[in-house]
Amino acid sequence: MTRKVIAFAASNSSRSINKQLVTWAVGLLRDAEVEILDLNDYELPLFSVDREDQLGQPQLARDFLRKITDSDGIVIAFAEHNGCYSVAYKNLYDWVSRIQPKVYQDKNMVLLSTSPGGRGGKSVMELALAQIPRFGGDVRASVTVPSFGDNFDADRGVVVNPDIAAEIEAAMQRLFAT
Repeated sequence: MTRKVIAFAASNSSRSINKQLVTWAVGLLRDAEVEILDLNDYELPLFSVDREDQLGQPQLARDFLRKITDSDGIVIAFAEHNGCYSVAYKNLYDWVSRIQPKVYQDKNMVLLSTSPGGRGGKSVMELALAQIPRFGGDVRASVTVPSFGDNFDADRGVVVNPDIAAEIEAAMQRLFAT
């Protein structure tokens, strides 16, 4: 059975290292139809109740929610901005959560994060692991990748550290494990 997986970097950077990581990770999936989303395709005005009163439920927020609804699994690589989510992810999430509070609808998920530094986005991962289950995400595995430039060959698009590669491979196998 082919399962439908959506994947994205929780970043709007055109050079996102998290997009490179999530793209490599979902390439490990077998028997899955994968769609890699770009948050730039879902850019919305900053959320506020005033804007919500003006705009209602923007089509882009509904479109993003439809991608989640139509998927069997989700893989996200979180960019860390000052220890938190990127504004691009948080804003889209805020809009979508007003339509469907359980944004992730009990979908199986693998969470990743990376950064140029030695912690690999651990702060944002801790935040995601605490929050995503409350919003309907069934987190099956999570991996942080420290020192991205030392552990990922951007020219080839692959994780070069064998221990980290094995950890991500195991996480991806858990996406649909029973």
